[in-house]
Amino acid sequence: MDLGISGKRALVLASSRGLGLGIARALAAEGANVLLVGRSGDRLAENCKVINAEGKGKADWVWGDLSELNFVETMTTAVKEKLGGIDILVNNTGGPTPGTSEEMTADKLDTFFQSMVLRVITLTNALLPQMKEQGWGRILTVASSGVFEPIPNLALSNTLRSALVGWNKTLAVEVAGHGITANMLLPGRIHTDRIDELDGANAKRTGKSLEEIRAASVKSIPAGRLGKVEEFAAAGAFLCSVPASYVTGTMLRVDGGASRSI
Repeated sequence: MDLGISGKRALVLASSRGLGLGIARALAAEGANVLLVGRSGDRLAENCKVINAEGKGKADWVWGDLSELNFVETMTTAVKEKLGGIDILVNNTGGPTPGTSEEMTADKLDTFFQSMVLRVITLTNALLPQMKEQGWGRILTVASSGVFEPIPNLALSNTLRSALVGWNKTLAVEVAGHGITANMLLPGRIHTDRIDELDGANAKRTGKSLEEIRAASVKSIPAGRLGKVEEFAAAGAFLCSVPASYVTGTMLRVDGGASRSI
């Protein structure tokens, strides 16, 4: 399938590794020009080198920290200077610290709300006018399967990512008439460094070995394995495509059937 995004300009947040990098690479493989964002300049530069060597879409990078007050200004300036405009925005953020609901202190809530919710919304609002003017745009927000079935010991993530669900649906209705779609992509157990970190935290919390935690996790997935970043990213690339023009306001789960909700 031709996704029709060759030459499109994409900003991909938190793309120095993991799911964000996977989506950036998938978009570039379709010919899109991608701007990677993260806090590790060395890693970002190396990622761009790999993408550019593949000879399809071009890649560049900009240092950015979602917790910084000037993050939105930094991104809008970089979009103008490095991409010359925006067609695709991938809102991806790092996950918060594990913990229970009782451990969600006011300071933690405020800190992670700023980076996981506030910056996503304000950056999207800053880039929307150009998408409206050109009559085409794709907004893809990466969240978590926890918005369907809350994940144990991830109270902060379950709470804050769920806030984006109502926002995304509202936004999708408001911008659909401008040729802009807004969708959410929800990963289940996709094998990334983040999953390794969470499994390690669960092992420490429960007193079980990492191998026991991983085996129990895989056993709960009907597909019988962890997902691959490339599988997740392919779904993201489709939602950013021309053929997906009539898909908006949706939440797509990529979880190997792990979520039991309808």
